[in-house]
Amino acid sequence: MLQHLANGVSLGSLYALIAIGYTMVYGILRLINFAHGDIFMMALYFAFFGIAAFHLPWPVAFVMVILATTLLGMAIERTAYKPLRDAPKNSILISAIGVSFLLENFATYVFSGKPKTFPGIAFFSQFISLGGVEVPWINLYIPVVRVQVVTFFIPVVTIIFLAVLLYIINHTKLGMSMRAVSKDYETASVMGIDVDKVITSTFAIGSGLAAIGAVMWGVRYPPVWPMMGVMPGLKCFIAAVVGGIGNVPGAVLGGFILGMGEILLVASLPSLTGYRDAFAFILLILILLFRPTGILGEKTTEKV
Repeated sequence: MLQHLANGVSLGSLYALIAIGYTMVYGILRLINFAHGDIFMMALYFAFFGIAAFHLPWPVAFVMVILATTLLGMAIERTAYKPLRDAPKNSILISAIGVSFLLENFATYVFSGKPKTFPGIAFFSQFISLGGVEVPWINLYIPVVRVQVVTFFIPVVTIIFLAVLLYIINHTKLGMSMRAVSKDYETASVMGIDVDKVITSTFAIGSGLAAIGAVMWGVRYPPVWPMMGVMPGLKCFIAAVVGGIGNVPGAVLGGFILGMGEILLVASLPSLTGYRDAFAFILLILILLFRPTGILGEKTTEKV
């Protein structure tokens, strides 16, 4: 059970890193960026070629991947979303879906549809031992659990970057501008806030976090192919909705709930392994029925 819990926390941390990008963009633009999962996929390809083709040391390759993915996110915002800033929301949504298809077909054409294997990294493949504690007076024994370094590393990275992001949002001028734009787009513009800069920065931060999640995903789950961003993207969107879309801690909470739920479902009921993906959509339906604003979302009241 401890091993399953460790795997659940690791998977939930990956979902959380990617879900933050969804929730930040929605909080600012009220837009579901359906291309976010494919930005995640492109980051994996950047990491794959950086390590396998250019033989860069993995720390250098990871930094380059984060920078390249951040620039990709900013470029998508500038070319596909900014020209439609004043258009109806449906137009921006259709543009986001178009960008998603563009990235998928671009990756298929350039990288081929044949799955590639993310190169192994010795540091993350090592094992550490946890547990081995005996407490006689309560008759409890926790056995030794061997956990891969990456399983332990992913939650730590998620917590660190969540703390940095919350500091930016709550204690910096950029964060204050983000909060102002999320409350009232037009009033923030009138008050002198550079809305375009805030939106571009939001896409940059979200894409950078997706890149961090992508490189950790590649180490944890090696297969890489052009359509691999679809299901993680949908699940991370669900995680953002579960936690309260537009709420950063809520996205992290939703990611952990989704990751833990999937792993524990497979662990406790192996016969339902094939329904692992269905669990996320069932959870989404239940949340929309009983808590439409999400666990940490703001309660809304109908004006009379």
